[in-house]
Amino acid sequence: MEAAAEDIGYWYSSWLWGMPLIAVTVMLHAAGLVLVRDMMQRFIASRADRGAALHLNLAAVMGMAAGLVTLLHLLEASVWAAAYVVVLGALPTPHVAMLYSVSAMTAYGHAAVFLTPRWQMLGALESLNGLILFGLST
Repeated sequence: MEAAAEDIGYWYSSWLWGMPLIAVTVMLHAAGLVLVRDMMQRFIASRADRGAALHLNLAAVMGMAAGLVTLLHLLEASVWAAAYVVVLGALPTPHVAMLYSVSAMTAYGHAAVFLTPRWQMLGALESLNGLILFGLST
């Protein structure tokens, strides 16, 4: 019975930290997407009167947007990684935490890095957060 009570406490702690982390990263992502949209609109407007080829403009906009959205995901993975190392002590170093965070957020899952048992549910919540963020990106 003790193991079950311990698991419930771990679950509670993970949700207690995971929900605010999800909310913060979703807000960052939404604000970032607005900035990316505005930048792309300005770029398109600046190219409209030059008569540049439409396919080149589209390729440039898509490339820039993909790069900027990737930077957003990097920022959000950094928020999680900082929480793992600085706040929770769930991972030993920033390097390991970023590897874990990007792996969890993208559902890659092949990095041989694991959270301490107490925080393993939080890793699943970060993966959920990644699905939400990538959904917003698309």
